[in-house]
Amino acid sequence: MKSVTIIGSGIIGLTSALQLQKSGFQVNLIAKERYDKTLSSKVGAIWFPFEVGPKKKTNTWATMTYMHYKTEESVGNGIIFIPFITAYTPKSNTGWTKQLPEGTVRKATKEELPRGMQMAFISNVPLAEPHLYLPHLFEQFLANGGTFKEREISSLEELASLDTYVVNCTGLGAKTLCNDKELHPMRGQILRCEKMAIVSCADSTQKGALSYVINRSEDCIVGGTDYENDWNKNNEPADTKLILNRLKGLCQEDPKIIETLVGLRPRRHSVRFEFDKTHPNVFHNYGHGGAGFTLAWGCAIELAEILSK
Repeated sequence: MKSVTIIGSGIIGLTSALQLQKSGFQVNLIAKERYDKTLSSKVGAIWFPFEVGPKKKTNTWATMTYMHYKTEESVGNGIIFIPFITAYTPKSNTGWTKQLPEGTVRKATKEELPRGMQMAFISNVPLAEPHLYLPHLFEQFLANGGTFKEREISSLEELASLDTYVVNCTGLGAKTLCNDKELHPMRGQILRCEKMAIVSCADSTQKGALSYVINRSEDCIVGGTDYENDWNKNNEPADTKLILNRLKGLCQEDPKIIETLVGLRPRRHSVRFEFDKTHPNVFHNYGHGGAGFTLAWGCAIELAEILSK
């Protein structure tokens, strides 16, 4: 049996591992932290191609991921489909709307628009609840014969020596590991709140003024921030105030905050999805920005096809 080692246990690493198992590989998973300590464990995880490129390729991966989630829609595994209103402008990436199944997306009427939005789509999209979905994937991986080890990899040379094939899914960690000068953090601060009456929606049309509400089965995520090159992992009260003020532009309801979460999205001009030029057994799969859950399965499916050849 062909062997491959995945580095990283977030949504990109777990989906890559499972798809490679499905393709007949023996898969080993190595990560500095287990899935419940990763960025993937503390995000809204709504399906939406946010701040990621290149557009044509990522729209294709997003569609593949959407269709995979359709096969997983099940009570208890953390995948549900919900109505989602997304604002757009003439400059927005709207190509994803043309690739979804017929009848799942349309333009919102004026009466349906949340306060402050001028134009928006209403689509029926997947929502992954990380606290349910990530352990579901991890348990599947182990049940399929996968192995997991907590270990920090300190260099690309060390990574390349691990297996016949090695897949780098280290997210922002790849900046140091690969000396990737293009990779940088996009800081996100969000509020986990009690459920709200407003329909789930997002307005990402103005850089630096991101605002969204994602109602989940038992709580609600209100966001957020999209600060480029910001390494601050601390909860900033000023950002909480900013998020709440922006929320007033969408609705009049005051959320009841349960906790504040901060994460650093791995941002690049384009997802790095390629073999390493120096270490030809290493494949890079990182830099998915704010769209990890949106692109994960599409990337995993293409990755398995590439390595199977």
